[in-house]
Amino acid sequence: MGGDRLFYPGNRVVKTNPQPKLSALVARQRAAAIRERIAATVVRRAPQVMVKVTGGGRGMKAIAAHFRYISKNGRLEIEDERSQTMRGKGTLAELADDWRYGGSLIEDTSPRREAFNIMLSMPRGTDPASVLWAAREFAKSELADHKFVMVLHDHQANPHVHISVRAESKHGRRLNPRKADLHRWRETFAAKLRERGIEAEATRQATRGASRDYPALWQVNARADGRLLKPEPAASKGAGARASQDAAHAAWRELAAALAATGRQEDKQLARSIEAFAAGNAARAVTHVPEQPARTQAPTRTSPAR
Repeated sequence: MGGDRLFYPGNRVVKTNPQPKLSALVARQRAAAIRERIAATVVRRAPQVMVKVTGGGRGMKAIAAHFRYISKNGRLEIEDERSQTMRGKGTLAELADDWRYGGSLIEDTSPRREAFNIMLSMPRGTDPASVLWAAREFAKSELADHKFVMVLHDHQANPHVHISVRAESKHGRRLNPRKADLHRWRETFAAKLRERGIEAEATRQATRGASRDYPALWQVNARADGRLLKPEPAASKGAGARASQDAAHAAWRELAAALAATGRQEDKQLARSIEAFAAGNAARAVTHVPEQPARTQAPTRTSPAR
């Protein structure tokens, strides 16, 4: 079914190996879950979560500077992996020492990345407490065995949580997030938000008809301040991007046809919503109209990691 290609596993719009035959009950539950995600995407237009690696510290000096930034020099509350909270400028030095010696020694400067800075964000109007809760549960799931700290920023347009995670785990394994990891991280964060009753989705760009990446955080801030000298990149036009978009269009058409054929009135209505959504996607693909991300702020001294 087209829904599997669009939403499972991990929203991949790619060919997958055949899955084992499901029991009737499991198949019905899976179909219901897919219908719910379809409705969230094409009818309710659920907000898309943003999970982004915004940089990382190559040494304790850079890591400590990031601690100061996300906590506003100790004015905001910091929470660690043990759910312990701290506040105040004096606690930052203690935190830095804990990270410096809590595993392999982290020198002031290092040739490799000793920490990753991650930002989890939702659009304006989302309950900040729910964003913080979902970020905490995300970190417990995805960053287990690593030291991490997190700080909620709810004083800006959109609530977001900054997480700094020590690259080396307590078992000596090093974090090295790739594109597939970021997709999974978005899925996890969105799922945790839904547990709190917050509408949130993590569908791929091809699935929702987007045709370009979000600008880097430093570009968002520079554009707002009138300091962006180079234009932002145009819509993605590569063969891979076009193939993903074509596969998504085909999957949406297949879904609409399958739902319309069930004879159920609610499925026919959902099929019409899919057709309207897919038509809008096709129009955006032709004109390359990008999605606009919510404005966020981040330190301009770091460069985002891809």
